[in-house]
Amino acid sequence: MFHFAHWPPLGLILLLASLPQAAHAAVVNNLGGSVLIAQLLPDDTLGAENSLITPLDGQTDRIDGGALRGSRLFHSFEAFNIETGRGTYFASPATIETIFMRVTGNGGSEIDGILGVLGDANLFLINPNGVSFGPAAQLDMGGSLSVSTADRFVLSDGTEFSATNPTTLPLLSLSVAPGLQYGAGDINNAGDIAVDTGQSLRLFGNTVTHA
Repeated sequence: MFHFAHWPPLGLILLLASLPQAAHAAVVNNLGGSVLIAQLLPDDTLGAENSLITPLDGQTDRIDGGALRGSRLFHSFEAFNIETGRGTYFASPATIETIFMRVTGNGGSEIDGILGVLGDANLFLINPNGVSFGPAAQLDMGGSLSVSTADRFVLSDGTEFSATNPTTLPLLSLSVAPGLQYGAGDINNAGDIAVDTGQSLRLFGNTVTHA
């Protein structure tokens, strides 16, 4: 239950009770009023294998759950944003080699905190509406990071992990050699983001800008 001392105008109220396990929310200006926007909001497209958010402390969240297929882990979010001063880490058991994450909502991702992986797994993130790394954005991971505004991963067996037509995954272990393409959205990097020596940082978008 959330309580607010001052409610926004009636037409701009977004009830968090309708959002499944939103980790927290940020208040932003919109047309002179205020609305509540979920920062980390898993969707329900993976059924019993939905992503879960575990608060570690007042500033850090861990992403658990997801659909495990062999050495690959799949996550699906309606909204994925990391505000300044916060950290979000994907859990990565030792058997996980690659983490795939899609954003199925209508908004871009704003990352101005720490995006991390607890382990050495590679992270692939797609959001067709765009991704922005703010000036305070940081990466904390032992593997590589690929970010794309493509609308889907195309797996080597023909299975698609789509952000615009999200479905559950087959129960069988998938053979994954993901195809990433340039999408319609843009990627803006105003931060000083970097991965460890020997790893790759790849940004794929309609336009990729670096401040």
